[in-house]
Amino acid sequence: MPQVFEFRLPDLGEGLTEAEIVRWLVEVGEVVAIDQPVVEVETAKAMVEVPCPYGGVVTARFGEEGTELPVGAPLLTVAVGSVEPSGRTAESGSGTGAAEAESSGSGNVLVGYGTGAPPVRRRRVRPEGLLAPATAAAPATAPAAPPAFVPAVPVAPVAPVAPVAPVAPVAAVPVAVAAVPEEARGPVAVVSPLVRKLARQHDLDLRQLAGSGPAGLILRADVESAIRSGATAPQEAEEPPRTSGERVPLRGVRGAVADKLARSRREIPDATCWVDADATELMAARAAMNGDGGPGAGPKVSVLALLARICTAALARYPELNSTVDQEAREIVRLSGVHLGFAAQTERGLVVPVVRDAQARNTESIGAEITRLTEAARTGTLKPAELTGGTFTLNNYGVFGVDGSTPIINHPEAAMLGVGRIVPKPWVHEGELAVRRVVQLSLTFDHRVCDGGTAGGFLRYVADCVEQPALLLRML
Repeated sequence: MPQVFEFRLPDLGEGLTEAEIVRWLVEVGEVVAIDQPVVEVETAKAMVEVPCPYGGVVTARFGEEGTELPVGAPLLTVAVGSVEPSGRTAESGSGTGAAEAESSGSGNVLVGYGTGAPPVRRRRVRPEGLLAPATAAAPATAPAAPPAFVPAVPVAPVAPVAPVAPVAPVAAVPVAVAAVPEEARGPVAVVSPLVRKLARQHDLDLRQLAGSGPAGLILRADVESAIRSGATAPQEAEEPPRTSGERVPLRGVRGAVADKLARSRREIPDATCWVDADATELMAARAAMNGDGGPGAGPKVSVLALLARICTAALARYPELNSTVDQEAREIVRLSGVHLGFAAQTERGLVVPVVRDAQARNTESIGAEITRLTEAARTGTLKPAELTGGTFTLNNYGVFGVDGSTPIINHPEAAMLGVGRIVPKPWVHEGELAVRRVVQLSLTFDHRVCDGGTAGGFLRYVADCVEQPALLLRML
């Protein structure tokens, strides 16, 4: 009696846990050969044809096209035995071979890999071919040998092989040997069709690799490593030995900054836009506001304080940028208060003090709070509450003598405005070329909270206030 074996969806590698049936390649009642593709599935990474490790007749299929199956779920069942032209199965050496493979612990894996004793070497058989025991015509005195299959092709040299020893006929038939594909010349510890394909694309012999997976299983990482080694071996041989450099622990302020910036890059899909603005009139207005600085004069208004007041006015017009994203709830949370952070460089590293409720302050109040927080940052006396809870950050990197940058958003905020140095540059002013004081403004924003139109509108409004201080004076 033939034995019926269940073939389950194998692990296709790459950490995939399920696959969708795209197209069945065989029908129930159809004869299949060992290593013949039986179904085409689609994973999250590729379209894959899955080969069956059994040769026989398909007795059942599990799942319609379009069905998603987890790894390990039954795909089909195969009745294993010698196959007659009618498609019926009968007890023969083929069933013995498959049973031995099953009992040796191979399990439901793709062809070419087993966890126990080496599987019996077999020839690839096409569905329309017939399976016949290779040792049927061997002499009675011949020693017992593992069964093998040869394709039933109409080739004349096959007939005279009966008097020869069991193994010799296969080697003596040139056509049969030529028909054996490279993969069938011995077991290869490979499960994933993707790994096989990658090896073929780079003319890599899998038999020369030692797998790093369980029981010597060859993984994709093993193939990629072999490819890299082959491509870089000459260069690596010429490289001088590397010396060990200084190691600086990422801890304290530096460690906290590193963690926050890395998280921002991982979680926030950011984008940056920038514009050059003529700041000549803004600087003139600031000078007028500060006067001559004589006796009785109050604190001077800083450029940073003016820019901070411009930001609060711009956020009132574009509240999307004063928000945060609740990823778990999949919601954008627009915040009512503007807690304005500003970047401050200290001996201990970069810190971002926060001006609370900046939207309720005028330029003088914002300037005084920035001065207080900056001094506390330099002396190391900032309280934790003064470093957290920001909703928008202003970064004046122009103090370092640079014109532009692409700021990294201060997670979990939604935007950051960067300001470069204000320097004299050629500029077309009122239709004529003139030397003006120009600044570059850069806005990095979370593309989840708004599109480029909103971000561009915010940045343009800030630039207009810089170029036309009269707009700013209305807000003081």
